[in-house]
Amino acid sequence: MPMLFRFLLIITVFLILPVAHGLASDDMEENGTIFTFWPLVDYRKSPETGFSNLSILGPLIKIQQQDTVRTTAVRPFVYRTVDESDQSAATSYLYPLASSRQAPDVSTFQALKLFQVNTFRKDEPDKAKSDSMLFPFYIRGKSDTYGQYTSVFPVYGTLYERLWRDEIHYTLFPLYSRTVKKGTTTRNYLYPFFSTIEGEHESGGQFWPLYGRAEKEGSYKRSFVLWPFYLHEHTGLDTDNPTERLTVFPLYSKTESPRVSSRTYLWPFIGWTSDRGAKQEERRYFWPLVTTETGDKRQVKRYLPIFSEEQSGETLKRWYLWPLYRHDEINSDTYGRERDRVLFFLYSDSLERWPADGAERRRTALWPLFLFNSDTRGVKQFSFPAPVEPLLAQDGIEQSWAPLWRIYIQRWNDAGDSTVSFLWNLYWHERRGDDLAYELFPLVMYRSQGGHSDVSVLKGLVRLRTGKEMKTLNLFWLPFDMKWRVADKPEVVQESTMLNSERSEP
Repeated sequence: MPMLFRFLLIITVFLILPVAHGLASDDMEENGTIFTFWPLVDYRKSPETGFSNLSILGPLIKIQQQDTVRTTAVRPFVYRTVDESDQSAATSYLYPLASSRQAPDVSTFQALKLFQVNTFRKDEPDKAKSDSMLFPFYIRGKSDTYGQYTSVFPVYGTLYERLWRDEIHYTLFPLYSRTVKKGTTTRNYLYPFFSTIEGEHESGGQFWPLYGRAEKEGSYKRSFVLWPFYLHEHTGLDTDNPTERLTVFPLYSKTESPRVSSRTYLWPFIGWTSDRGAKQEERRYFWPLVTTETGDKRQVKRYLPIFSEEQSGETLKRWYLWPLYRHDEINSDTYGRERDRVLFFLYSDSLERWPADGAERRRTALWPLFLFNSDTRGVKQFSFPAPVEPLLAQDGIEQSWAPLWRIYIQRWNDAGDSTVSFLWNLYWHERRGDDLAYELFPLVMYRSQGGHSDVSVLKGLVRLRTGKEMKTLNLFWLPFDMKWRVADKPEVVQESTMLNSERSEP
């Protein structure tokens, strides 16, 4: 029993410590609130900026308000943002597993892009349009041109304006299917082995891979024998650039048209292309190892793995000792970007510029050690470690996952403002102009703001607050304090700080 009593006493004392520590002067409360009890609770509020944030159990639970935007997160399971200004909400579930979005004109839900439910609303409620999909097994929707459609794969289905076709009909796929595209009807039996093609002045069929042919009068002719060893086609017969392509794989292939001539001998050993329309000349040897291209729009020098350079308009790409080092550039009057990479994603440094307003943005990552960001406002951030961010630069990773493994985070700007967090605020440090606050839990916490300061040892075991005229001392978390003017000796004040209406509560 004595041991149990001591344990309960210790728990009780530590539960009331945050209350004792939360007491602050009115002047400091007006400018903001900081309330911490690591790792259970971390609450920060800034009335001046309309910002408040509550973190529970480090990065696991987050409730944040920024003006009209409210963010709620239970990482990594749910991350939800609600914007009251436009009545919209976006939620991700175990990103990237599933997500949903609600707005006055649309509601969507998707899981791995395979299951989707979408509702599109117009001004009139009776004209709402919806579709759903569990790809590829179930698809339901409505086409403005053809009407309602349903697909239950592979048993039976009809699709309109999906999968790059105007119409798709099937029964016991791959036993039978029919597709329509721009007036051409293709019927497949035991897809892809047998098929027929029908259309206006158009016919054809195939027994793949042995033989196939298709022809549309005045438009195209195609045929193959023992695909892919012999292919022959004429396309664009109704245009000013009719093109012939012949492939006898791997011995020889050619493309011939009024604008382009191309040959390949013993693929991939030797090949060349002359694009007279674009004024480009290309030579290929042991493709893709050695390639040169010259012309008005594009310049290529590729000698892999030693060196590669591609210049196309405003874009430049260079490889050195592929895949060791790569350099990319984009330069225009309105936008510029330079990016350097070592071993694809091991190290990456990207700098973007907008010359019109002088804005810059930078992102540097060394996998799996750190990530550095500098945004267009001049706000910089350094975080450690970075096991995923160098590979996937996505908002969902930043929101739902990265805070779970970031041991150290630092943000700062050119004005001297800065924040530091170590082990999810076991130690934190904030500076805003002349205001300063920091804490090393549970040893010491210090806050200086607007001419007032607050020092607390062991979460209130000893606490000294200094104002412009008065000093206040609390000992042993007791609801009594000693107050004295800055130039006077201390005297005991016979009233509880808990009852003093002139002082604020957390």
